[in-house]
Amino acid sequence: LLLLLYLRRRRRCKEFWVHPLIRERYITGAFYVHHAKLRQHDKKFFNYYRMSTTTFDYILYHIKDSITLQNTNYRTCIPPTEMLAVTLRYLASGNTFTDMSYTFQLGIKTISRIVTQVCHQIWTILSGEHLAAPTTERWLVIAEGFKRRANFPNCIGCVDGKHIRIEKFPKSGTMNFNYKGYFSIVLLAVVDSDYRFVYVDIGSYGKDCDSAIFQRTNFYQLLTEVRLSIPPPVPLHSSQNNRMPHVILGDEAFQLTEHLLRPFGGNHLDVKKRIYNYRHCRAQRYVECVFGIMANKWRIFHRPLNVNKKLSKSIVKACVVLHNIVREKDGYRGEDMSMSFMHDGLSDLPREGSVLHGGRTANDIKNNFAEYFVSPEGSLPWQMNKI
Repeated sequence: LLLLLYLRRRRRCKEFWVHPLIRERYITGAFYVHHAKLRQHDKKFFNYYRMSTTTFDYILYHIKDSITLQNTNYRTCIPPTEMLAVTLRYLASGNTFTDMSYTFQLGIKTISRIVTQVCHQIWTILSGEHLAAPTTERWLVIAEGFKRRANFPNCIGCVDGKHIRIEKFPKSGTMNFNYKGYFSIVLLAVVDSDYRFVYVDIGSYGKDCDSAIFQRTNFYQLLTEVRLSIPPPVPLHSSQNNRMPHVILGDEAFQLTEHLLRPFGGNHLDVKKRIYNYRHCRAQRYVECVFGIMANKWRIFHRPLNVNKKLSKSIVKACVVLHNIVREKDGYRGEDMSMSFMHDGLSDLPREGSVLHGGRTANDIKNNFAEYFVSPEGSLPWQMNKI
């Protein structure tokens, strides 16, 4: 009798094989309640998933085979459409896995597994198409875009970096602790004038600055070795004979090279240099806008990423590819191009001016651009009012 009483006290509550809330997801889960209805209303679908139905179907078509699992005698696998919907909503809303588990009536570990798998496949399968290394022809198209929109000829991109706020990774010490007083990884990017990413480097330590990160990238090595299929030098204007190289624009933190220009430093600059700095910053604002558009669309960046390092990098990679896909497929759909919505989750890197000032050739190139911007062929009617 005493033994029976003891065993009764030690008896645990029966655990569910499948929780009743999860079993009811086919009836009351967010995907089964909303998805089909949202497809009938383009604007609502776009607001919910941050893309059109056409773009959603395009992504699903390319990744569904790689995320489809086999049903078993015990459980029915989650369909690829639901997996993509869960992932996009996670990235778009900025909710945690726990919040998502109640909304979609799936287990927290299941949500985590879905997001991990889908983000990985978005990058693996679609980055080759939507973040491919530019060809010479593609560089020329980018240069024409900056010339037409930003009035900066021979520009093939702008480079900058942002902190992605994270919760401290286990056993990482202070490597990811940045100058703003929180933990982060770094997203370094080169963008074009269509607000699309051309190149990204993701996952560097938050303590590092732009220039140090950029100089460690494969892109920088290829740039310095002239192995990026960059077009040959051409005149800045059809009336000129002096051929100038195609360049990437960075801020004062980057080292000046023949293919990477930065603004003139100092407080007492002459008119020519101030005009150059205005034109330089006017073109470089595109990289700020790209970061802003991405952070405004994918609100996962509005809070610290509370996942492991591998998944943090995978989330950022997926958002970069999704950003390019949506820009290409859906175009401009009301995103705010201003930088007023930049949040702490996506903030500037320290502006530590590089002590390497570039060789004479690099300085001559920048001076030639400065001369062109005050010449009759290259000046703008309003530029004197901006300095």
